[in-house]
Amino acid sequence: MSLYTKSINKKELLLKKIISQENDYDPTTHMLLRPFYTPGYHTTLTAEQYPLVHPTHQSLLYALGLLNTEEPGYVQRACDVIKRLLTLQDRDPKRDTYGIWPWFYEEPLTQMAPPDWNWADFCGKELVIAALLHGHRLPEELRDQIRQGVSCACDAIILRDVGPHYTNIAIMGALVTLIAGELYGRQDYLDYALQRLEKLKLHTEKLGTFQEFNSPHYSVIAIVELSKIHTYSVSIRAKEIVSSLLNMIWRMVAEHYHPVSQQWAGPHSRSYHTLLTGKMKSFLQLATDNKLDFLTEDELEYDAEWYGSGSRCPDEYLELFTRTDTRMLEQPYYRNEETGFVKWAQTYMTQQYAIGMFREEIMWNQTRGLVAYFENEQATYMQMRCLHDGYDYCSAVLSVAAEDGHLLLGVRFLTKGGDTHPNLDRIEGSIVASDFRIRMEFGGCLDRVSLDTDGPTARVVINELPLRFESLYAAFDESLVTEDRKEQRDWGWEVTKQEHSYGLDLIIYAGQRKVIDFQALNKAAFLFSLAIGETVENSPQIVVVEEGAQVTASNVNGSLCGISIPLKPNDKHPV
Repeated sequence: MSLYTKSINKKELLLKKIISQENDYDPTTHMLLRPFYTPGYHTTLTAEQYPLVHPTHQSLLYALGLLNTEEPGYVQRACDVIKRLLTLQDRDPKRDTYGIWPWFYEEPLTQMAPPDWNWADFCGKELVIAALLHGHRLPEELRDQIRQGVSCACDAIILRDVGPHYTNIAIMGALVTLIAGELYGRQDYLDYALQRLEKLKLHTEKLGTFQEFNSPHYSVIAIVELSKIHTYSVSIRAKEIVSSLLNMIWRMVAEHYHPVSQQWAGPHSRSYHTLLTGKMKSFLQLATDNKLDFLTEDELEYDAEWYGSGSRCPDEYLELFTRTDTRMLEQPYYRNEETGFVKWAQTYMTQQYAIGMFREEIMWNQTRGLVAYFENEQATYMQMRCLHDGYDYCSAVLSVAAEDGHLLLGVRFLTKGGDTHPNLDRIEGSIVASDFRIRMEFGGCLDRVSLDTDGPTARVVINELPLRFESLYAAFDESLVTEDRKEQRDWGWEVTKQEHSYGLDLIIYAGQRKVIDFQALNKAAFLFSLAIGETVENSPQIVVVEEGAQVTASNVNGSLCGISIPLKPNDKHPV
């Protein structure tokens, strides 16, 4: 925790960020040179082939950052970067990649699989803001070239016409077309942007939250981009819309902050890190004017994207960041208008822990369907996962029923779904695996954390707070069991230790690579109970009933909501 209360000079932070990138600048290509990274899709490049690459969007963001410092010596470099990036945009309206950029200088759009149409939005917003704020400092020829590039990006954005369900791209596309319409006198762009914002407002208000519900990563992006619209646009209506949306998203953020563990409580619809990163802490600290006081000024990880955006938490929600009372949050986060199906999220906070859960959701790598944070000097987290050869398996479905510190958990399986990603690597009813398991993962601070197992029962203690797990029901194809693991059919827990985490594992299969055909399985279902704190000694008696095509767990006294899941894998997604 830092001890200072002075205001932070964001221009100094920006300048420090730009100076830190000096060694990344490649004067031969006029772009940044960075270690290759990919989320696993769109690009065909590999780290073995290209350990270092020139990223397009990061280079444009760097150019805007150079200009935002207002240092005269940086103007020429910014111009060089922008000129280079404009040559990489597809300007041919006959091609479907018209108006977008590749991810990397090393990989043309024709090589990507597939190209990322979001790059019209990502790159377009840096260009149009550079033109708006610094056009007077740029050569006239370059200003004209930027105008052409932004116009092509706007055309691509309008042609694609992303719906309001794709929140962050909907916002970014509105930002690009709105500012371009105002800056260049293009009424068609301006009209489109306002219509897009109106649709987003209507969609979000009907849902009652944002599509990427309680996502730390995407909530921050939405806040920054909405704030830019409010800061840079002259449209009164646009400002009204984004003010309403910012109010909604900041309330969601503040309500889910757990001050005892200093973590963003779950559940998270999209998340790349289970614990808050230094960058995320830096954003929250800056946006709350040090109300959240994680880091010293020297420790802050500043992002040039934030500069000048005006991102700040409304005063009315600052108090929520410090509340330590016990409380429950429950709300819908998805609605299917055709079927009436609703998904529910629930968060329970106490002075010792915060636990968040979705009632029913796939167990994707980016989804935190059951995640808890514990006070342990530094935060300890618990996350429930289903792992296929060590990676989160998308076609496992988690179901949860909860009352205070007692939970019933179910895991079932889909016959048609994703493997590592919901859409990009769909399974055809089966997978090949050498390892398949359900894991309760504990990470973060592992001091004062102990795990003990006794067959189907496991006990965990985190900073003197007890947890108890019970395997209530387990059914899976017996042919998956190898000879040396037959004694495991009591479905006992095993403790595994990774480099930075502990696993409380229920091993479904471990052995030679083998086909697991979910369509052929008549039974593939698991039920568990979890008790935390006082409920460990006062847990209700749970009865499990297998009846017909379902298996159900419920409290014998009826005070806890029961949970029922299908025994046989099917194609019924939680949507």
